[in-house]
Parts: sequence; C-alpha cells; structure tokens
Amino acid sequence: MRKRSRTVALTILGAAAFTVAGCREEQVEAQAFPDLASCQAAAEQQGLFTPAECDQAFAQAEELHVEAAPRYDSLAVCEEQHGEGACGSEEQQVSNGGSGSIFMPLLAGYLIGNMLGRVGGGMAASQPLYRNAQGGFTNAARTTNFGSNLGRTQMSAQNFARPSATAGRAPMTRATATSRGGFGGSRSFGG
Repeated sequence: MRKRSRTVALTILGAAAFTVAGCREEQVEAQAFPDLASCQAAAEQQGLFTPAECDQAFAQAEELHVEAAPRYDSLAVCEEQHGEGACGSEEQQVSNGGSGSIFMPLLAGYLIGNMLGRVGGGMAASQPLYRNAQGGFTNAARTTNFGSNLGRTQMSAQNFARPSATAGRAPMTRATATSRGGFGGSRSFGG
C-alpha cells in the first residue's frame, strides 16, 4: 500500500510540474525599429533578421496599424493619449480614404519578433508602435509600454498577439479613452 501512495504522489507532483511549465509565457527575441531603413541596416550588420523579414514585418505592422490603431473622435483626445504632433486623421493614414473626423496615432515604429526561436527558420511577427503621453511607446493593443522605439529585448510572445480591430467602430471619446487608462506594463529595450 505504501508503494502505491508514493507512486500516486510522484504522479501528482509530475503533473503539477508539467502544469507550471505550461503556464510559463513563451519568450521571443524582439527588436524595435523607428522605421524600415533602421531594420534593414540592422539586418545587414547583426543578422537577427533578414532584409526580406524587415520588409514583411513592416508591411504587417502597417496593415495592423490601419486595422487596429486606437481611434479617437478628436485630434485633442488623440494628442492627450499620444502626445502633441503624434496624431493625424484616419483619412490621411488609410489608403482607402478613412474619415477626416476620426483621428489615429501616427505609426512611430514597429516591433519585429522571432516567433519560433529561428530553429529551422522561425517566422517573424510584428506590431506597430505608437507614442504614448508619457514620452515612450506602446503597441496597438496598449498592453505594454516601451521606453524606446529602438533596441533589442526578450519579451512575451503575447506582445505579438493580433490586436482587436478598431476600423469601422465608433472612435473613443475623452471619457472612454480615460476609462481605458494606462497602457499596461513597461519594458525598456537594451542596445
């Protein structure tokens, strides 16, 4: 009977360890760039990404920007959230002619991440970056703040989850933007 208890205890302990390991967030090697040219220059020097991956990631970030950038009902509300001069009309930023009375933050860079650890040629993913009112940068989902739009770090793969679409939805007012408050946790990029 005692041997069976030990086996059951080891089985439970093993299952608990597996559950804890499964809860750990996958980490991704990520790099932020203020523009496509910066990524291409780094690709040639550092080799973390190829120039083609830079192009693909920038195009993906632009697509996500059009689809999921925060949208506001006035320029003033947008600038309260993203800083003076960091916003423009949807009409100016969307190629299919969005509304001139809806405002979005300007694309201030993008994140590119190595989603499968590059073993056997991992897939690159990206996210647009926007200025925030504190002088840093945030992703489209506003889940994480970054101190810079240039640098390299390890981060959770969740930072690359597709943000909710905002295109075609009612823009945020001052009240809704304030109620959604803070931009989540902070992260600084290393050089």
